[in-house]
Amino acid sequence: MEFLQFGVAILPIIWLMFSLGVLRLPAYKTCTATLVATLAIAVFGWWQMPVADAAGAALEGAALAVWPIMIVIIAAVFTYNLSIATGSMEIIKGMLSSITTDRRILVLIIAWGFGGFLEGVAGYGTAVAIPASILAAMGFNPLFAAIICLVANTVPTAFGAIGIPVTTMASVTGLPVTELSYFTALQLTPFIMVITFLLVMLTEKSVRGVKGVFFITLVSGVSFALPQLMVAKYLGAELPCLAGSVCSMAVTTLVARTMYRHTAGEATDGTSGRDKFMAWLPYILIFAFIILCSNLFPGIKHALSSVKTTVAIYGDHPFTFKWIATPGTLIIIATFLGGMLQGQSFGRIAGIFANTTRQLAMSAVTVIAIVAMAKVMAYSGMINTIAVVVAAVTGSFFPLIGPMIGALGTFVTGSDTSSNVLFGKLQLEIAREIGVDPRWLVAASAGGATAGKMISPQSIAVATAATGLVGSEGEILGQTVKVCIGYLALYGVLTYAVIMLGFV
Repeated sequence: MEFLQFGVAILPIIWLMFSLGVLRLPAYKTCTATLVATLAIAVFGWWQMPVADAAGAALEGAALAVWPIMIVIIAAVFTYNLSIATGSMEIIKGMLSSITTDRRILVLIIAWGFGGFLEGVAGYGTAVAIPASILAAMGFNPLFAAIICLVANTVPTAFGAIGIPVTTMASVTGLPVTELSYFTALQLTPFIMVITFLLVMLTEKSVRGVKGVFFITLVSGVSFALPQLMVAKYLGAELPCLAGSVCSMAVTTLVARTMYRHTAGEATDGTSGRDKFMAWLPYILIFAFIILCSNLFPGIKHALSSVKTTVAIYGDHPFTFKWIATPGTLIIIATFLGGMLQGQSFGRIAGIFANTTRQLAMSAVTVIAIVAMAKVMAYSGMINTIAVVVAAVTGSFFPLIGPMIGALGTFVTGSDTSSNVLFGKLQLEIAREIGVDPRWLVAASAGGATAGKMISPQSIAVATAATGLVGSEGEILGQTVKVCIGYLALYGVLTYAVIMLGFV
């Protein structure tokens, strides 16, 4: 009976992957249909979820999808659209091309370094939307830009948004946050190296793609991995990704300029230093606003966070709309301000914002449907049913699939943080049951959750929206799922091997 219940609980996930990856159905259609089916299963299946609760769960998911998730997507694409309209993107492209014309190195700087930085300070899709749109504008195939940014946006998500996933995992499990940060960073270190080399190979569609750029690829990975590991060990969860990404960007750019001068392009003709600064100004303001409103400046964050509305959508669960202290709002304000400082009228900027909102209508349907489905599965108990059965079947071999459980949570919810909330306590209890160091297994769940990010329908919706590829979600999933499977296989073996060898 338990296995039958498990089979029914996992049906929405299987259908979602099949319909997107095999049937290649448009995401907004299949995600909406899957939401309806999930509601029916939750209400009429074993879980007997009251209709009012099911509706409340879906409505809470829709609210979360709109604010803060969808508003970030709109904000990121809005910034990009404004940069196109003002001609700033042409200057940015020229500046980046002046560093190098080698597509592999550009991917390391933009998708890996800059994307990791955006994940570290903001999260919520910015790390996919903005780098993917920049790569597409630079002449990269939009489908490739979407896929490469999804693959790059894996490892950094563990410590994204100033460490929220790991700090949340620590609060859910009661484990010391510094120890959990260190174990998570330690596990992710080899995967940082794997991902950087994989990005280069994917760019050239060949293992031989690393020829000629082996050293800079190695440096790009090491300069991310070591700072992240050291900061996680001694400072906790807030800054590892930020430190790693900034170091990686800086070092990769320096090495490209000094050792790969033959690949450098021509600087943008007739462009002054002021023109270059003004072209980047919206992005500079985005960086400044997000940093100032992060945990690094608690006074400012607390003041802006007080501008909020709290309502109970599902039962007595409070749901809070933070109207200013959320990345989407900050990006929109920064973009409006940056645009006006560039000499654009408020009316023209507002018109670009309105067009962006219309442009992303179908993406909004997709995101709302998938997040609503995740909430229904979580509140009804369907997610827990899946995890408990998997744990019972695997027993002492559970560490092999522990990371997969974390990835499952991210696939369904689109969020590392949500995955950690869903499965953190379960991983803790299983670790104690099978006699494994809880810190190691809980960290494996947090680390494994990063793999699910590249195949999450929510993340894919962000990527397609940013690159104008709405309707290509299935093709993107078909490419990223291969990487995800390999990533999780390696992660499971690493987690289990360390335990078997007695290191933890």
